[in-house]
Amino acid sequence: MSLRDFAAYLGVSDRTVSNWEGGGVSYQPRAESQAVLDTALGRASEDAKARFAAALGMSDAGAPVAGRIEVDSHKFLPVFIGVERSRLLRAHMTPSVDDQWLESASTRVDHPEAQDCVLHVFACGVAVFHLVQPHKPAALTDLAVWRYRSYASDLPWARDKLRDLLDEDHTRAPNPEYVLSLYWVTSGPWAGDAHDTALRLLSTPSVLVDRGAPDGPAPLDGTVEESLLATGFDHPDIVSFGVRGVSTGYAGWSGVAYASHSCERSLSIDELVACELTVQALWCFTRQIQQMIEDGQDPSMPERYGWRFLRAASSRLTTARAQETAQHVLMREAIMKTSGLAERLRAAQDALRESVG
Repeated sequence: MSLRDFAAYLGVSDRTVSNWEGGGVSYQPRAESQAVLDTALGRASEDAKARFAAALGMSDAGAPVAGRIEVDSHKFLPVFIGVERSRLLRAHMTPSVDDQWLESASTRVDHPEAQDCVLHVFACGVAVFHLVQPHKPAALTDLAVWRYRSYASDLPWARDKLRDLLDEDHTRAPNPEYVLSLYWVTSGPWAGDAHDTALRLLSTPSVLVDRGAPDGPAPLDGTVEESLLATGFDHPDIVSFGVRGVSTGYAGWSGVAYASHSCERSLSIDELVACELTVQALWCFTRQIQQMIEDGQDPSMPERYGWRFLRAASSRLTTARAQETAQHVLMREAIMKTSGLAERLRAAQDALRESVG
């Protein structure tokens, strides 16, 4: 491409490209420019990538375009333990200094396989285990199968850990659930449309797995993943919340997948986790109210966490704040929609209001 054509292709000015070219080998573009160039390289043809590596004198093993999948899996295991149990646990934990409207405290706990595991206990009676597990799978299908198989062991582990922390017998320990996962993608071999497709597949991994296999979840034929990456995959329930040139983000019925292309402008992993924790805690809280109704009980909660609490929670999660960026709003809207939490909050609010009326 000519200098002018290349600038137009990248969406930058001619002068910017001239500065890069004129600066020589010692010139270092700004972080935003580096992200634009990285994205262009990722979307280039395999031939162009090979010529780029050769021009830099890099072997195949050292070329940045070789690519391997590197993903940090964030699991969330919520469970309703009740306000009194919550109070007892939080007394020995570090209080959160963030969202005081949803008061919580946390502590690290040991997990046999997780790089990090934090137990968050909310004053409204919900506990959420947050597990961080980095992976370098050979294919997305391998990661999807691991997800389903590992949940089968993580859920009883979480129940036993709660039993020990609460000092209760096994029969009384509540059962954790799982709602949404979070995948933070740091590296991958995909380019162009295949990159977007890969993140969509991560947000809906069931399409890569035979969950009814006799010996438990098993991988579908490897050609399924190859075919989907080549032809594209989408579903009406998948919601995009990425920003062009900044990030790629999708929320699906099984979780959230996110890749940052500009560290300075994209969402941070802490911001994604904070949103997930809030959604998971409230999802579990409303699930408890639903369970009471299905068990033939009149739903009830301490007055502090009655229908007014849910009304306030709904407002906070559905109304944009002055200090929020557009990315924060898009993220929250996407997760709210795919989790169905907005409808659950309204239903639980109505049920609690009726029970006290």
